Amino acid sequence: MNSDTSYSLAKEEYAAYGVDVEAALAQLQATPISVHCWQGDDVGGFENADGITGGGIMATGNYPGKARSIEELQQDASRALSLIPGKHRFNLHGSYLDNAGAPVERDAIEPKHFQTWVDWAKNEGIGIDFNPTYFSHPKAADGFTLSHQDKGIRDFWIAHTHRCREIAAFFGEQLGSPCVNNIWIPDGMKDTPADRLAPRERLIDSLDQCLEPAFDEAHLLDAVESKLFGLGAESYTVGSHEFYLAYAVKNQTVLCLDAGHYHPTESIADKISAVMPFIPRLLTHVSRGVRWDSDHVIVLNDDLLAIARELVVNGFLDRTHVGLDFFDASINRITAWVTGVRNMQRALMIALLEPTDRLREAENAGDYSARLALQESIKSLPFGAVWNHYCEMKGVPADGDFLEPIQAYERDILSSRS
Repeated sequence: MNSDTSYSLAKEEYAAYGVDVEAALAQLQATPISVHCWQGDDVGGFENADGITGGGIMATGNYPGKARSIEELQQDASRALSLIPGKHRFNLHGSYLDNAGAPVERDAIEPKHFQTWVDWAKNEGIGIDFNPTYFSHPKAADGFTLSHQDKGIRDFWIAHTHRCREIAAFFGEQLGSPCVNNIWIPDGMKDTPADRLAPRERLIDSLDQCLEPAFDEAHLLDAVESKLFGLGAESYTVGSHEFYLAYAVKNQTVLCLDAGHYHPTESIADKISAVMPFIPRLLTHVSRGVRWDSDHVIVLNDDLLAIARELVVNGFLDRTHVGLDFFDASINRITAWVTGVRNMQRALMIALLEPTDRLREAENAGDYSARLALQESIKSLPFGAVWNHYCEMKGVPADGDFLEPIQAYERDILSSRS
């Protein structure tokens, strides 16, 4: 059976459930995924020749061929994007600047240090998102940045945030698409603190300063991101979920929910509909934690499907910025990118193909038996035929075919990197 026949039959099956497949694919096409730069170089960045490591950020593994320069990272990202259907975004950290070999302190970075990225993004036809880099720096060595007791250190990181917001607004203006600038800090303590309040009071004051002045939302959207714990901050994290949820609600910033930043058995899926009535926009960092925030490549599992479903069936996609956050140095890094992004897209597509109206009708009628039966029966619908059609429509390989071009790229390009 050829792909056209499979797709036609799949459309008929979905139509029997009241699902418009073409409309679902149009929505999928209009939903970009923000692809994280740090998968390509193991969170190294380009502040100096050796990159940066440590500070609670660690990619495990030593698979050969990681990007060692901006040019190599762009080359690898372009290859990955060419194997993913649709147009997407690229998510940068402040440490990925182009300093032309002359080190620039983080409180002095400027838009000109990222012109290389703007030129590349324009060539790719994509937008850019951004993150200040509050880790792997002498002024973050004791585990505190924006909540530090030392005002001089707080002021340094506030200045860094100001520079990053200017750069993010530059991205948004140059590329014609709002740049989400996401604030995550590692601040916390390894053992039980004597005072949990004072660092949070300092963080509130720092954030208030960071988010001034206001920028045009057509260019810049500010986000804040929580975490349960980190390496060296197992007992206390200043920027907890409750802290940033309250801050985002009060100040109407974007709230970032990271799938790896909660207890291992806790899903962010249920949190989405709980927070969206109170915040203007949501940023997701979709990851896969295994026993801890280990940021494994996302797979098409129940957790991912639940996140996608909450975004789709509640009509949140137009207020959500879908970003990914994983880094695995034990496998081919382009394979990690392509597999992860395509899985996020497949999860969204499955959600978009759900007969939401019928499920709600059964639920509203109190017929939970019918709801259960319908929820289970749609799992057998031929979403694979629809996905393969979408890949073909976008000129990229189907799931069984994208590994070969990556392997060829590894032989021709990656294997030459020492």
